[in-house]
Amino acid sequence: MSIDKTALRLKINSELEKTDHDITDLVELTKPVSPENAIGRISRMDAINNKSVNEASLRQARDKKRKLEEALKKLDEPGFGVCIRCGQLIPEERIMLMPHAKKCVRCA
Repeated sequence: MSIDKTALRLKINSELEKTDHDITDLVELTKPVSPENAIGRISRMDAINNKSVNEASLRQARDKKRKLEEALKKLDEPGFGVCIRCGQLIPEERIMLMPHAKKCVRCA
């Protein structure tokens, strides 16, 4: 099996662009909730809860970006696409779906 590295590089760059956009949006959504007089106590509690959810999403997006950048750096290394647990080749479909995957489906 030979991975189409050009297509994978395009996929990773596309995912990085999308993730950067998501991070920008989430940073905006995680700004502190100001105690305005216009919103009631329940609405403020909802806003605080939504902020917590968005903060978790922001952490996940930053983690995904880090993994994608790492995958892009390692794309041309000989061990890219090999499961770190069992040593078998990771199916191309899995790598195209999750370029940052380090384990095959069985080991994941």
